[in-house]
Amino acid sequence: MTTENAPSRGTRPGQQAPAPGEFAMRFTSTPRGARLARRLVSHRLAAWGYPYDSGPNETTTLIASELAANAVRHGRVPGRDFHVRLTAPLGDDASGTIRIEVSDTRTEKRPALIAAAPDAETGRGLYLVSRLAERWAVGPRQGGGPGKTVWAEIATETKPSGSGSGPGPLQRPQG
Repeated sequence: MTTENAPSRGTRPGQQAPAPGEFAMRFTSTPRGARLARRLVSHRLAAWGYPYDSGPNETTTLIASELAANAVRHGRVPGRDFHVRLTAPLGDDASGTIRIEVSDTRTEKRPALIAAAPDAETGRGLYLVSRLAERWAVGPRQGGGPGKTVWAEIATETKPSGSGSGPGPLQRPQG
């Protein structure tokens, strides 16, 4: 099931600021489902005015990728999907916070931030999330269903449509 809300970009005098864009979708608990979730998050942000190569899009896409991979690897229950919900501020004056939520149906396996061994090939996903997100946490699944939701918030710092300046947090300086 997909829920989308993409209000118009501008506001007229006396009119309320636009509501945030919202995208929500269920995905199969497979590596392919996680890959599709990552791609759709990036695509939706680009459609809302956060270009693919912008800091907010790159950061949110990386966090979505880590959270979706964790939902598949650690939160998978056979026959159950995981759910992604994305909200972002829209409009010419959009600044604030992008929020990504990934829910799975496994209640007993709660993610924990741990230090990975230097030679470990896995175990750094939540560390990346903790460094890139303004805030993140784990809570009960929305609507009272079984499972948990891991969410992260990313500061937009720049206006949509590439009107911000400076490199994004994932871009390396040239030189």
